Amino acid sequence: MNSRQRRGVILLVLSIVGAIAAFGGVLSVINNVESKVGPEVTAYELKSDVEPYQALERDQFTRISMPERWLPETAVTDLAQVDGKIAVNPLRKGSLLQADMIADRPALDAGQQEIAIMIDAATGVAGKITPGSRVNIYATFRGEGDTESVSKVLVSGARVIDVGRLTSIRPEDNEDPTGSGQAVPITFALGTTDAQRVAYAESFATHVRLALVAPGDDATIDKDERNYTLSGDK
Repeated sequence: MNSRQRRGVILLVLSIVGAIAAFGGVLSVINNVESKVGPEVTAYELKSDVEPYQALERDQFTRISMPERWLPETAVTDLAQVDGKIAVNPLRKGSLLQADMIADRPALDAGQQEIAIMIDAATGVAGKITPGSRVNIYATFRGEGDTESVSKVLVSGARVIDVGRLTSIRPEDNEDPTGSGQAVPITFALGTTDAQRVAYAESFATHVRLALVAPGDDATIDKDERNYTLSGDK
């Protein structure tokens, strides 16, 4: 082997040693970063904004991975946790889902059932009536012939268990020309008789309206005060 060949072999060996050293350095940096960041875990972000008190569904969230050491203790790592839950506050798109953002949906008492009706947004329910609220349900029936129109208190102190999204009403579905054209589905927890009253009113009443009851006010409306006619107003 002549001197030129020896120099070539030496340079090749040095190149190999340099490459090994560089690779080792990269591995050292990677291992150092991994040791600082730690393993990754599953978490969930919101795909879109969610209004307060809205029932939550699994398809409203997207799965992400992030370092465990950066994950808040309250972060939700299993979407089963949102089943039967509602949003406590407004939730924004891209927010990390955490346990303190959600709460149990109000439950039914023994003998109660859920019944939902559409309430015209013009009655002012949006943003004021929330799950857990107590409301009085009023209905107005138009008189026929010599019969006078009457306003009735259908249910006193009805408990709201869900407030749905604002929904546009098709013109043919909105017989009231003074209506807003938008309605909100409100779900109540009612006994059988009260549920029948509400179902009847939704089908036949001219208007169904809600009146929010002050928190802590458990007073009920007497039966002799539940019907109102203009001629009977003294």
